[in-house]
Amino acid sequence: MQLHRMLFFIAVTLIFCIGLVMIFSTTSAEVLDHDLDKSTHQALFRQMAYAVAGLIFTWGVWKVGYRELLKHTPMLLAVFTFLLVLTLIPGIGREVNGSRRWLSLAGISFQPSEFVKYLVPGYFIYRLQQFEGHLFSFKEFLKLVAIVGIPIFLIMIEPNNGTAAVIAMSVVVLCMLMRVPVKFWGLPLLAFVLVGGVFAYNLAYVSARLKVYMNPELDLKGKGHQPYQAKIAAGSGKLFGKGPGNSWQKLSYLPEAQNDYIAAIYAEEFGFVGMLLLIFLYMCVGYFGFYIATHTIHPEGFYYAAAVTFLICFQAFLNLGVVSGLLPSTGLNLPLFSQGGTSLIANIMGVGLLFNMSYDSKELKLCS
Repeated sequence: MQLHRMLFFIAVTLIFCIGLVMIFSTTSAEVLDHDLDKSTHQALFRQMAYAVAGLIFTWGVWKVGYRELLKHTPMLLAVFTFLLVLTLIPGIGREVNGSRRWLSLAGISFQPSEFVKYLVPGYFIYRLQQFEGHLFSFKEFLKLVAIVGIPIFLIMIEPNNGTAAVIAMSVVVLCMLMRVPVKFWGLPLLAFVLVGGVFAYNLAYVSARLKVYMNPELDLKGKGHQPYQAKIAAGSGKLFGKGPGNSWQKLSYLPEAQNDYIAAIYAEEFGFVGMLLLIFLYMCVGYFGFYIATHTIHPEGFYYAAAVTFLICFQAFLNLGVVSGLLPSTGLNLPLFSQGGTSLIANIMGVGLLFNMSYDSKELKLCS
């Protein structure tokens, strides 16, 4: 387990460090290109500060322990559901690009949905574990689904359908892992997909994204601009890339490249070989995360480690799928790689949870 833990740490660290290089590359170019009155290192230092904040929160989670954290998920989920409601209130929630995902408190902005992403699976596991030893009814399961469905619905109407879909998928994965009868979750899942699909498609920005996905050339000056420029960036990198710092697309051709589309700039500078390395690192995170899950002593450790690993890897899969043009835009960034505040803190805490669960392994128990 110690070797796997070390390799897991190396994979996560490499992803973050390569991300730092790319954030500096994209943001410094933007500062110089627009002659902005700020330091070319500002975004880099901010990302490092958020990483330190994430490590501090992770230390707190470590001291509490994942099993104790699971016991507090009902209270924590209730608090963050309330915060999600606040994001939707004009004057309290901050609107950016038509979405109300941020809260500003004491001059600090954060996204409650990023923490909800890890709290919903934890709460789901905690509640289902309480039924251990006896069967639960369909009615009891529906109550549980309704409770976790509230924050997911609130995230959808921000709107932030990408995050809502990732959380919902993590719950589906848990239903499979925890052997919940298919007849219990299959019907609610079908209803959720139908209602969520109709609701999402009727949102102007979702239908616009789907049309752009099918044919980005129809709106090159609007919604299709980023996907189209991302394809140009990724394709022009060819096999080995143009070299570090030599991207052309980051010079205002691909706006806000340091966020959702940072992998496109990375592909342009480091090419197909560089993208293979990045995908390999995320595959390592997935492998070592599921290895930790399968070697934990307690069942809740297995479920939670699997859910956390799935959340990180599935979000990476969706982001890279969008950048390559295989999937429609989801608004999800690349975990531990893209520029981000709350998302980086939450993902570092997720990694910290996996490390904490790795010390609850069967191997360590045998050694002691």
